[in-house]
Amino acid sequence: MQVSRRKLLQLMGASAALVPAVKLQAASAPTATSLKTAYQQDFLIGAALSASIINQADPQLVTLIARDFNSITPENCMKWGEIRNADGSWKWADADAFVAFGEQHNLHMVGHTLVWHSQIPTPYLKIKTVITSAKQPCRKKCRSTSPPLAGRYKGKLHAWDVVNEAVDDNLKMRESHWYKILGEDFIYQAFNLAHEVDPKAHLLYNDYNIERTGKREATIEMIKRLQKRGMPIHGLGIQGHMGIDTPPIAEVEKSIIEFAKLGLRVHFTELDIDVLPSVWELPVAEISTRFEYKPERDPYTKGLPQEMQDKLARRYEDLFKLFLKHADKIDRVTLWGVSDDASWLNDFPIRGRTNYPLLFDRQHEPKPAYFRVLDLKQ
Repeated sequence: MQVSRRKLLQLMGASAALVPAVKLQAASAPTATSLKTAYQQDFLIGAALSASIINQADPQLVTLIARDFNSITPENCMKWGEIRNADGSWKWADADAFVAFGEQHNLHMVGHTLVWHSQIPTPYLKIKTVITSAKQPCRKKCRSTSPPLAGRYKGKLHAWDVVNEAVDDNLKMRESHWYKILGEDFIYQAFNLAHEVDPKAHLLYNDYNIERTGKREATIEMIKRLQKRGMPIHGLGIQGHMGIDTPPIAEVEKSIIEFAKLGLRVHFTELDIDVLPSVWELPVAEISTRFEYKPERDPYTKGLPQEMQDKLARRYEDLFKLFLKHADKIDRVTLWGVSDDASWLNDFPIRGRTNYPLLFDRQHEPKPAYFRVLDLKQ
């Protein structure tokens, strides 16, 4: 008699969620017992890992990651603000630990991110000076970080988010430090530098809200302009910071189709689902955005009600049904975090809230949403 993984976990108790997949497979070999095995013929299943997860090496969490995920992305430790000191020296320890973890567990690894407008050490960049200077010093700044960072992990990282969030919410090019000096050429330069340093790496442009009308079209036009110049780009990263009700599945599907028409592989790079009340009309992921804490904006401090748990599960199920429908276009679906306790959405855009956006809860146990996603492949 075949027993589903959901039933196995129920019969064996919650702790069964932490039993290595190979043991569960022994009980029911024909049944997929983890996300990565269930979707192995479709696309990679990834998770963003913080430096604390890597460095603490909690055996429970490591078992979970190795069992359910076959791709990892560094949440912060490869961003400029984390890897470079103000004097230009390097802080490699966390990034090296991330790569070592990926190699140890034979995981596909994504570098994140080479060029971004945020999390840059201001004393190092000397923004006011650079903006009023010639273009060449700015190119030197970019060359002083991107090639050493990409080159250090050449042949180890399979993909790079080369440029992150270059299109603004006003549907124009973001007025970043880079754009003010180099214009759109900063994107072209960054991709060419990355390709020059690691010719075999899969290079992506990554952004939020590009699964929505407006920003999707603005991004497509930008990519087309750069493709005409011969820019080496291979993939498009849809971050996928979703709401519990928005955007509509049809909008997400349109983005998958339209980006694939550009000849690019589609990646969902930072997937999570915000269950808390929205404090703005248009959800964004601009990291600097902040709102005031109010109790009514944090309604689930004692746990997620069953009604919302079911709604979250249906939302994940609907998304993964769509991903399976277009599996021929999609290379990877990465969750932005492993479990609810460590999600960035507990502090964004309001610090100190209690959110439930991922497939594993605060005790690192699989949620109903996890089983909905797994059951699609049973």
